[in-house]
Amino acid sequence: MVALAKRSVRIVIPTCIGLLSAASPAAAHHALSGKLPANFFEGFMSGLAHPIIGIDHFVFVVAIGLLCARQPNKFRIPAAFVLAAMSGTGIHLLGLDLPGAEIVISASVIAIGAMLVVARTTNGIVIAGLGAIAGLFHGYAYGQSIVGAQMSPLVAYLVGFSLIQYGVAIAALLICEVVSQKFASQVSGVMRLAGLVICSTGIVFLTKSLIS
Repeated sequence: MVALAKRSVRIVIPTCIGLLSAASPAAAHHALSGKLPANFFEGFMSGLAHPIIGIDHFVFVVAIGLLCARQPNKFRIPAAFVLAAMSGTGIHLLGLDLPGAEIVISASVIAIGAMLVVARTTNGIVIAGLGAIAGLFHGYAYGQSIVGAQMSPLVAYLVGFSLIQYGVAIAALLICEVVSQKFASQVSGVMRLAGLVICSTGIVFLTKSLIS
């Protein structure tokens, strides 16, 4: 336990310092250097990129996958998040306002990281509920870079970010299952460590959102 705590400190502190130096919530929304996607290919590539280059979005999707590894409906819960994210993008495109989106996104990262730190099997409905609520705000943030685009790149964008988010979540889920089978005695500590890193990421982004 002491060794795990020391290892956690060695990982979490540099993570926080690195994120504070380089992270920016707005950076997640401009995969094409601020350029509006003009065709299907650009829309699709932009959709694929956003959940990856946005660190706060990426770690949330990974955490969803890790939490779903022990759930009976493990493949459906990430789908709920993805559908909610599409709805959130639609809300943005309709010109409706979701106030404090970046703050809610950061808070959702902290919350889901805390679930991993606790290392208990969380009710699937709770995970799906958090994922759906957070998904609306994550999707709302994604919508910023597609406002004003034509229908073809818009549809491609939605397809791209939906596929990549579901793919990342399922990849994290499957990796977690493999680790659980091969290193059963250590998986709890690894999950806690992952949760600490994810929580730290959320705290950093929340701090930057509040002071910016």
